Amino acid sequence: MEGFTEIRKITTKARRRDFQSARKRHKNMAEDGAKAPPAVHPAIAPLSYLLGSWKGQGEGGFPTINSFSYGEQLHFSHSGKKPVMAYTQKTWKLNSGEPMHAESGYWRPKTDGTIEVVIAQSTGLVEVQKGTYSAEEKVINLQTELVGNATKVKEITRVFKLVDEELSYEVQMATNLNSLQPHLKASLKRV
Repeated sequence: MEGFTEIRKITTKARRRDFQSARKRHKNMAEDGAKAPPAVHPAIAPLSYLLGSWKGQGEGGFPTINSFSYGEQLHFSHSGKKPVMAYTQKTWKLNSGEPMHAESGYWRPKTDGTIEVVIAQSTGLVEVQKGTYSAEEKVINLQTELVGNATKVKEITRVFKLVDEELSYEVQMATNLNSLQPHLKASLKRV
């Protein structure tokens, strides 16, 4: 029980620090004359470092497809009123700029360190994922609860990490022919 109490203290301290950091960014924007974003809902505070736009490059592959590279942009937003973040993502071919993939959805972190995510992909596939996050380590682990409208895809996992102001992620996928395998990875910078 003592270890649990210590973990709870650390997690609470990290949440408070993230909330204070988000509040300070909000205040600084207002002082600079910029339109301040809405106040951050307390449930969002531990993941407030994601808010805004991120851009970079990634690589993909799978046993049944050729390897490829892509450009990518992610955007996380929050209205301030509800404990949910909106998420959009789009990718494009690096050489031509031609669109490749897009998805959007909602991320709903809970104060106990768990998170629920719903994503609709441009392919028609829908994901319901659950997972955990560490506010202190800035890591989010997501695991499939449900993959809808998919004849081949059976499971998807996603891991997001923020290290030195760089947001990276890795996606693994399982199909009816292949077990869970690396599929995508990318590194993104805030824009």
